[in-house]
Amino acid sequence: QVQLVESGGGSVQPGGSLSLSCAASGRIFVMGWYRQATGKQREFVAALSSGGFAFYEDSAKVRFSIDRDVVKNTVSLDMSSLKPEDTAVYYCAARRFGGVSRRATDYDYWGQGTQVTVSS
Repeated sequence: QVQLVESGGGSVQPGGSLSLSCAASGRIFVMGWYRQATGKQREFVAALSSGGFAFYEDSAKVRFSIDRDVVKNTVSLDMSSLKPEDTAVYYCAARRFGGVSRRATDYDYWGQGTQVTVSS
């Protein structure tokens, strides 16, 4: 069983930046991020394979950047020009095998989530 621990959430004003990080306790092939706003379904943000292939949701392509350290089993999400609509709980997800995917059901492990609030 692999455990995922997120860190780095918080509150920021519109236009600000935040970086999220997630550490996995075991070897993982694909790591990614999802988010869920209050009253909405969980949605895909970005994912990155151990080979360096990144896949972004369209809304995240310009303002967000995903990166990972394969040796340390960590993944980060750098977010800039944040908007109030980015407010959500952000979840780290990991997939032991297979390629990057935006389907939540393809991921084997989930973190507990970290709150990101964008508000003036």
